Amino acid sequence: QVQLVESGGGLVQAGGSLRLSCVDSGRTFSRRTMGWFRQAPGKEREFVAAVTWTDYSTSYLNSVKGRFAISRDNAKNTVYLQMNSLKPEDTAIYYCAAGNSGVWAGFYASADFYTAWGQGTQVTISS
Repeated sequence: QVQLVESGGGLVQAGGSLRLSCVDSGRTFSRRTMGWFRQAPGKEREFVAAVTWTDYSTSYLNSVKGRFAISRDNAKNTVYLQMNSLKPEDTAIYYCAAGNSGVWAGFYASADFYTAWGQGTQVTISS
């Protein structure tokens, strides 16, 4: 069973950095594509980044390309989101998500691809 726990959120000034972590307590992390989503107040949840379990390829929301980096450490069952050059519009609750074990085909930017979600961590960027 997958249980995801995020950490690393907080309040930083614009231009600053944060690193989010998400630990999977299950035993199949290494065979799951992992994603990060975010939801700002009054807005729908949106895809931020994903990293596959097959070749560790990554994909990003256009507005975060070059500023955010997703990575994974299978030995620690952990996926990270390094966020640099943060902007006030990055303010949101950030959620970690896990795809089904062994599944590699799909649209990683869709929330429907993922079957497990963390509780979220708040990221607030002040101007």
